[in-house]
Amino acid sequence: MSWTPASWRDKPAAQLPDYPDADALKRVEAELAAKPPLVFAGEARRLRRQLADVAAGKAFLLQGGDCAESFKEFSADNVRDTFRVILQMAVILTFAAAKPVVKVGRIAGQFTKPRSNPIETQNGVELPSYRGDSVNDMAFEPEARRPDPQRLIRSYEQSAATINLLRAFASGGFADLGNVHQWTLEFVKDSPASDRYTELAGRISEALAFMRACGVTGDAARSLESVDFYTSHEALHLPFEEALTRRDSTGDAWLATSAHMLWIGERSRQPDGAHVEFASGVMNPIGIKCGPTMEPDDLFPVLDKLNPDNEAGRIILISRMGADRVRERLPHLVKAVEGEGRSVIWSCDPMHGNTVKTDSGYKTRDFDRVLKELEGFMQAVAGEGAYPGGVHFEMTGRDVTECVGGAKALTEADLSSRYHTHCDPRLNADQALDMAFRIAEALTAARTGTSRAA
Repeated sequence: MSWTPASWRDKPAAQLPDYPDADALKRVEAELAAKPPLVFAGEARRLRRQLADVAAGKAFLLQGGDCAESFKEFSADNVRDTFRVILQMAVILTFAAAKPVVKVGRIAGQFTKPRSNPIETQNGVELPSYRGDSVNDMAFEPEARRPDPQRLIRSYEQSAATINLLRAFASGGFADLGNVHQWTLEFVKDSPASDRYTELAGRISEALAFMRACGVTGDAARSLESVDFYTSHEALHLPFEEALTRRDSTGDAWLATSAHMLWIGERSRQPDGAHVEFASGVMNPIGIKCGPTMEPDDLFPVLDKLNPDNEAGRIILISRMGADRVRERLPHLVKAVEGEGRSVIWSCDPMHGNTVKTDSGYKTRDFDRVLKELEGFMQAVAGEGAYPGGVHFEMTGRDVTECVGGAKALTEADLSSRYHTHCDPRLNADQALDMAFRIAEALTAARTGTSRAA
């Protein structure tokens, strides 16, 4: 059968919420289908061209943002601060790698989360699990946990507002490299990462002064005054994705207009499943999460369906093996994919495989274990002759205390201070900058041919 935005409905679908009122969901889908797109085909094509450079080893992919966006914490300041930290990380990585950095946020649509168990139990009471603000509410109450399709409308509206802010920040002067000194947040100014960033910003300012003296200004080089910034989320809620899928007005291609890039998670990447079916028909770049159980025989049927013409810039393989397993499991996968000549981007999500629960009940991640997985990823990919071309972080520009370690050596005792995540723990701005400098060391070593690892 030929693909349509609705052909996924004929496939087995994992991780979709069970709405009590199917007619109410249909009405919301119709309302969403009449709304303007959030992103446009030209933007998605530009991202694919830039990702093709990543696949060729000519650029680097930085993807980061919230584990799960929330309605309650949405504000212009929070969007700006996350964007600002990503800009800082990108500057650090660009300077180290001497390559462009493709900047993609986990933002403006990351409202739905997969769950290992559809039921949550507290004190003997069972309720549906929290699946993200686009589905239900965190409060452990029967009415709050009831899936409500009207939440999809609010998700769309918040995504639209977020994208408008991001476009303004990216092109309205905020992202001008001349402002590189002003991007530092107040709460990280007393950290070692901030000191290193200030030193780097000084070197960049000197370079900009030299370029201006030579006549190279923002008028001649747009990238000095603005940036390309893209959005992404897990394509989990297929009724929402279908409703926002449009045919490109300049061609025959279909575009999922909910985000520039989508990814398919570990729990929904079945080659004959609904999520792979949906993603196979849209032109967006597609990420595939690759956990420690993935074998080449699991991956190749998915690649065959999603990228039958082996186009560069279409597929990002996002490794999430865990610090203790990445060196054991990833080389086998890389060798098989590279041996078949598949055009992919190798990226690392070092967060999801390193989540633990403390005795006090907080989920957290240890900075050193996140770093250990990054080191293992880079060594495993490079060891098989491939290019470790990207990183994928759950992080925020806010001063949260959700991950332990980092430059300020947060401990388990600190977690209760500012633990705000709606799902999984995120790196705060200070930890994210520290991590960027660690990655930069590895990129510099690779560029200069020195032996130092990450």
